[in-house]
Amino acid sequence: MILICRFAVDPDRAEGLVTRARRALELLTAQRGCLGGQLGRSPDDTTRWVLAVQFESVVAYRRTLSVFEVREHVVPLLSEALTGEPGSYEVLAAAEGGAVTDHASLLEPDAERGFGSDDR
Repeated sequence: MILICRFAVDPDRAEGLVTRARRALELLTAQRGCLGGQLGRSPDDTTRWVLAVQFESVVAYRRTLSVFEVREHVVPLLSEALTGEPGSYEVLAAAEGGAVTDHASLLEPDAERGFGSDDR
């Protein structure tokens, strides 16, 4: 599972974002099931930033977010991310060394109908 949070940050606030994101990465990647994370800035628009963190499963992601220190330091940062599109994604294919590995969907077969669907 991949957590992707995009941020729009004025240049005068960028140092604060970097400090907070580095702390978030320390806390998140210290948790069991977190595979790694990155903070990036767009070279095309230096006010746009992204925090991407990969977890081995949805359970690992949820377990990580339940840790007190993560809730205290990371969740407030994540709440400042841009909204309007999903922030978490399941990994369906991954590549390393030129080889691609497919992964089965983590979603239930009926999940494509959406949350709260009345279709039964």
